[in-house]
Amino acid sequence: MTMRQNLLFWLLLAFTVATCAFLIVPIGLSLLAGVSANWQLGPSGGLTLRWIEEVWSLYSGTVVRSLVLAVACLIADLLLGVPLAYVLARHPSRRARAIEELIMLPVAVPGLATALALIILYGGWHQFRGSSSFILVGHVLFTLPFMVRSVLAVLASIDVKTLEEGAASLGAGPWRRLATVVLPNAKPGILAGSLMVVTLSVGEFNMTWMLHTPLTQTLPVGLADAYASMRLEIASAYTVVFLLMIVPLLILMQLAAPSAVSGTAARGGK
Repeated sequence: MTMRQNLLFWLLLAFTVATCAFLIVPIGLSLLAGVSANWQLGPSGGLTLRWIEEVWSLYSGTVVRSLVLAVACLIADLLLGVPLAYVLARHPSRRARAIEELIMLPVAVPGLATALALIILYGGWHQFRGSSSFILVGHVLFTLPFMVRSVLAVLASIDVKTLEEGAASLGAGPWRRLATVVLPNAKPGILAGSLMVVTLSVGEFNMTWMLHTPLTQTLPVGLADAYASMRLEIASAYTVVFLLMIVPLLILMQLAAPSAVSGTAARGGK
């Protein structure tokens, strides 16, 4: 390695470390504040789990509601997204491409605009408007494109149409082909899409902020409420609770991505 290459390496390393510090240090300080007895005194004032316990007593309902919404959103996306991705992969055409782009609209449009559209459409249904199901509709609209794209990418890469025709030539009926050919090959995309859907649903704020009511508050909305109305330690403890939920999902999503790629490559090589 020449001196110039060595210098470039250390410059890039320093830039990477500085970028990581820029992103991680604020989160680390927030976590530290959430377990500090008094943030004005810093760590020297002692550490405590009191604030986390207080957050749980005040906002445990938002945690449970967010998890239930995420699971319900996942079920809805699986029931809608997997068949839709299969149809788009099975019948590629300009029309299919147009439908795919149409599905992506809720991602392209700001969440507040989508929420406003839902309020205009369903605002008169007062019982529905005040329920968690109203938020669920918004979450499904927002996360469905990610499920469709994940499954569609896998199915398109393995040429599912040719695989089905081969299974049909051996006497497999439509349901058997679906169970033994389509779903097993789509599994990496379904797994990656599922983790993405749950992560996005748990952390979604913009749309949920407009759709929620005081009785249907979710975890990110509760986090914003804590920062606005509580002392810094409680708000930071809420961040600790939020990260304890979201970080494992992000790790699983990162682990699922290589599995999806390797699984697809293995099947493509057979």
